[in-house]
Amino acid sequence: MTRPYIDTEYTQHGTERKYVIRTFLRDVDEQELVWHRDDSNRTVHVLRGSGWKLQKDDELPLDLETGKDYYILKDQYHRLLKGEEDLVLRIENGT
Repeated sequence: MTRPYIDTEYTQHGTERKYVIRTFLRDVDEQELVWHRDDSNRTVHVLRGSGWKLQKDDELPLDLETGKDYYILKDQYHRLLKGEEDLVLRIENGT
């Protein structure tokens, strides 16, 4: 199964801290945005995207807002709900 996103890895200038820029294209098939868990805590910062939502287990979906951070716990089920344009996120693990 292919992943519904494109990842580009970076290292923060002057440190050894790594992060990923993850892009979900506006034409992604909604069936590919499945419930899943991550292996570590994550801070997700929204760089760009309109109409996308984040839904965590047993919670109502939250509108993803450009410029805001969202924290996802290790092993917490969550999924994305598709928006109107490409979604671009900065993801840091273990934060």
